[in-house]
Amino acid sequence: MKANHSKTSHGFTLIELLVSMVITTIIITILVTVTVTSMDIWNRSRAEVRASLQAKAMVDSMAADFESMVVRRGNDFQWLYTEYAIPAGGPNGNLSPSALDLIFFSAATDRYDGKIGDLLVDKGGDVSGIGYKLIYKDPIGETSNDKYKTFVLYRKIVNPDETFKNLLGQLNLKTAFTPYSSGGVNSVEAKENFVCENVYQFAVKFHVDVTIPDPTAPTTKTITSNTTVSLKNGEKFIITGAGLTSPSSSPAVTAAQLAAGRINAVEISLTVLTDAAVKQLRGRVFTAEQMSDFIAENSYQYSKLIPVPSY
Repeated sequence: MKANHSKTSHGFTLIELLVSMVITTIIITILVTVTVTSMDIWNRSRAEVRASLQAKAMVDSMAADFESMVVRRGNDFQWLYTEYAIPAGGPNGNLSPSALDLIFFSAATDRYDGKIGDLLVDKGGDVSGIGYKLIYKDPIGETSNDKYKTFVLYRKIVNPDETFKNLLGQLNLKTAFTPYSSGGVNSVEAKENFVCENVYQFAVKFHVDVTIPDPTAPTTKTITSNTTVSLKNGEKFIITGAGLTSPSSSPAVTAAQLAAGRINAVEISLTVLTDAAVKQLRGRVFTAEQMSDFIAENSYQYSKLIPVPSY
């Protein structure tokens, strides 16, 4: 008897192929979504870390300078000069809303390029002139192309020998500092003076101890009170060996009371933008409300209260 063997062929039906394609598409879509979300989170985290590191470098640098700030009383010389001065220019005309020029004296630990005690470099001076300035420019090149420009904070340290010769004992510290702030290889904006970029706002608030009449006995007693000085557009704050001067708009004490006061601390505040935010500023026009929301979503705020030595 012969066996009857029949040949059968196995394959996928059209419905099975369609189902498998749908499942594959769903899986790929999920993977792409997860990947894009992860990349977005990673980029945001990276931007925050980078902004944080830059801000920390600035705050640490300024804290070290203010913690060893030098002021000598009993003279008319200027020891600190602060002026409200926003950078000229900004991405697509979006200017920084707040910035300062700072000039003061400090026993900075990085004087003589950090080679303190090196007899070939250290000539015995211990007071350096320090200048901070926020500038809108390309931090690497000198090109006028707006593509690579950003808000850059610079710190210029003038070694003690130059400081003694050109800056100490001056009635106008801003004028004396002009050779270091007007451009050129020796200026505050030289590449080696770079501290931090994407600094959208830079503000300093001075905490001042003043003597005022005691409310309980205003004609016979006085008390020590703390007041703060912050600057607005066009205003200045100056420390001389004879006292303090500040704009009339702040603080809420008399000019005589302020002049006799002493600063006890400096509060630094800054807003650092992400790289992506700076790029968007170059290509968008914002209303005031839109700008406020945009900065809140794409920047990081940092502040620090720095005690200063008594003088």
